[in-house]
Amino acid sequence: MDYIDGFVAAVPKANKDKYIQHAREAAVIFKEHGALRLVECWEDDVPEGKVTSFPMAVKRETDEAVVFSWVVWPSREVRDVGMAKVMNDPRMNGPAMEMPFDGKRLIFGGFRMIVDA
Repeated sequence: MDYIDGFVAAVPKANKDKYIQHAREAAVIFKEHGALRLVECWEDDVPEGKVTSFPMAVKRETDEAVVFSWVVWPSREVRDVGMAKVMNDPRMNGPAMEMPFDGKRLIFGGFRMIVDA
């Protein structure tokens, strides 16, 4: 079954276009290194929580939006090799690829798919 890298971030609303461009450029690089798909989603209906929530998790500020993203890989093995290549790809380190958000509040993790219905 596919392997998923998931991400949640708070992105300044003023950086939406910059973020989209960043994601499009990153998608090309990820796919060249084995990813099957990269999906980026901008918040639409993301309520504040009392105990937990996406906004609380990323410490979203009033001028920010929550972004929910994932990368689909064919396997954990392909992801491990591919992600290392992505991180070492010189295109990921240029000024055009500077993260348009606070990376310290980025939440990420790898997940083994257990249901794909």
